[in-house]
Amino acid sequence: MTADLSAVEVGTQLPPLTARITRKDLIRYAGASLDFNPIHWSDRQATESGLPGVIAHGMLTMALAGRLVTEWAGDSGRVIDLFARFTRPVVVPDDDTGAEVELTGKVTEVADGKATVAVTAKFEGRPVLGKATAVVRID
Repeated sequence: MTADLSAVEVGTQLPPLTARITRKDLIRYAGASLDFNPIHWSDRQATESGLPGVIAHGMLTMALAGRLVTEWAGDSGRVIDLFARFTRPVVVPDDDTGAEVELTGKVTEVADGKATVAVTAKFEGRPVLGKATAVVRID
């Protein structure tokens, strides 16, 4: 649902987004990004690297944050900036259910025709992105 950007103010909540990431998604993303690191497809390699299992690509998780903001803004051209730090991996089990990532956003600043959005992305109830923000042109 596209927001009425003329009514955006500090505190505006973006519609939440819940996304599932499966191993099939990881294969598709690896092909698109050319990131074939085995921690994204091999349980053995992931655990030997000290991870709890196969993990989603960090940039895939960040792309979900971008999707949250873009769907709200209604036009990807309105998203001027997107920033996040990766704080925790999204472990993707080898099943048909995959991992569920819950995303929310809240406008924290409106100035000069732009809105700053704080994005929260959680997996298993814990944040996976830190200091995630987007700047959206609203004029």
